[in-house]
Amino acid sequence: MFSSVFTQAFIYLLAAVLAVPLAKRLGLGSALGYILAGVIIGPFVLGFVGQETQDVMHFAEFGVVLMLFLVGLELEPAVLWRMRVPILGLGGSQVLISALVIGGIAVAFGLDWQIALAVGLILALSSTAIVLQTLKERSWMNTNAGRAGFSVLLFQDIAVIPILALLPFLAISGVGQEAVEAGAHGYGEGWPGWLQGLLVLAVVAGIVVGGRFLMRPVFHWIASTRSLELFIATALTLIVGITLAMEFVGLSPALGTFLAGVVLAESEFRHELESSIEPFKGLLLGLFFISVGASIDFILVAGQPLLILALVLALIVTKFGVLLALGRIFRLNLADNLMFAFLLAQGGEFAFLLFSFATQQKVISSDLSNLLIVVVVLTMVLTPLLLIAHDRLVRPRFIDCVSAPEDEDIDAGSSPVIIAGYGRFGQIVSRLLTADGIQTTLLDHDSGQIELTGRFGYKVFYGDASRVQLLQSAGAEEARLLVIAIDDKAKAVQMVTSARQFFPQLKVLARAYDRSHAYELMDAGADVITRETFGSALVMGEEALKLLGYDDAKAYRVMRTFKRHDEEGLQKLYEVWGDDQAYGLRVRQNIEDLEKVLRDDSEDEQVHFKQAWKYLQKVENMTRDRE
Repeated sequence: MFSSVFTQAFIYLLAAVLAVPLAKRLGLGSALGYILAGVIIGPFVLGFVGQETQDVMHFAEFGVVLMLFLVGLELEPAVLWRMRVPILGLGGSQVLISALVIGGIAVAFGLDWQIALAVGLILALSSTAIVLQTLKERSWMNTNAGRAGFSVLLFQDIAVIPILALLPFLAISGVGQEAVEAGAHGYGEGWPGWLQGLLVLAVVAGIVVGGRFLMRPVFHWIASTRSLELFIATALTLIVGITLAMEFVGLSPALGTFLAGVVLAESEFRHELESSIEPFKGLLLGLFFISVGASIDFILVAGQPLLILALVLALIVTKFGVLLALGRIFRLNLADNLMFAFLLAQGGEFAFLLFSFATQQKVISSDLSNLLIVVVVLTMVLTPLLLIAHDRLVRPRFIDCVSAPEDEDIDAGSSPVIIAGYGRFGQIVSRLLTADGIQTTLLDHDSGQIELTGRFGYKVFYGDASRVQLLQSAGAEEARLLVIAIDDKAKAVQMVTSARQFFPQLKVLARAYDRSHAYELMDAGADVITRETFGSALVMGEEALKLLGYDDAKAYRVMRTFKRHDEEGLQKLYEVWGDDQAYGLRVRQNIEDLEKVLRDDSEDEQVHFKQAWKYLQKVENMTRDRE
């Protein structure tokens, strides 16, 4: 109906803008909102999009690649190593047992064992896109069920590679030798197996070595340009390059980008990479879900409704039972186990690729492939509804039983304090807090400063802290305090405004350049204002009084009196800030009040203060002697 690319883009975007907020308002989640939007604009309802949906879906699958890259960024290698048991044990068991059970059922209904095994392996996989998005939206990633679900998904993504390799061999007995000849894919077609293996190892090693030793100086160089657009372009170039390299050797691009993310997880550019890629990931995943909804063949559903309904229920119940049994074996408590089973009981998006490949290899017929693709899509559509049922019917019964993971939180943003700006001001604040055992997440936009401090063992993440996405990826939603110590006055005010709007639980302590800047920060909603030269100027003033003949106690008293009066005056002057006449009158009144306070400082009070001062000095000396 519509041929223009811009028209198609407008339709997809408008469908998302209208459907997703409505779905979330109804408690259905964004994934189901996107899928329903696709159903509505698809060829079987309004007909705004048609056959090009499959091409759009292939393009949008890049969103899954970006998502795995971001997941990798949140997993440091040490954490991934600690998860090796659930990844290999739980994940491997789930794929193997689910494939055998589903394949056994298929054999019982008359399918050849080769076809049944292929179907079982493909349907054993779950939806990485839906589950990971659900875990993030509901903050379930740090639960035992979330960690277990992620481990299974990671193994499933790895398992796609051997499944692709196995399918042509199933065609030897199933359909014919021509399937094997058509089965080669990737670079090195016809090469000996050992040579193809070396090529795969070379690409994987290149990703690890390049990410570890080459990308860091490249990102330093790009960051020195202070160009956010160039940084985003570099990040996307890296991901697309890895995708092409993995396809070059016939491996899963999602696995390659996940590996790159893990390698870069310890990089100081981690948070900026995450915040830069997140919008692209979100849009492409949304596009992918819309394409899934638009691709549902309702003619096929209408032709065999009972068969499809039975297959959908059979797949969900079978996988649910297998997952529940494995959760019991791997000692998840009942609440976590039920959540784990509800999360992964659907088919996955890799089924579209694998069924298509199996059809090309003549392992299964196109009619069976189309039928099972519809079944997979419907299970994906039902997943958000199953999770709603879990939230409303199951979870309330076990609300006190959902356990937290034993592993340490993998996110560096779990620190209670975020310090934006690690220059001469922010360093002192950070060192003081760290010395007392308070963990801080440090952000700075100067790549040279990051490189310099890195030589002394300080981990500072690169990024423009005025961007809400970066603060979010640094853990602002869980942190307690945001310290703004950046040089840019306008961005400091912008940060305070954004923090008040998006992270209202954060206490904000902001560095002010001068009094006018302090008023702007107060107006934006900062909890505490610290003028950057005020403290050092007071110290210098105190030393000046000593050189003029004041004893230590009197010089300190005058400095403290001035400080208290000035801080009180700052708040009073803020009340008339913007009214030049009223402000000028109050400034003059403030000066007169200060002079009067210092003049009226009685001799008796000074004597008492001197005595207290001497006592404090004595206590300090005694403490120093004990140390």
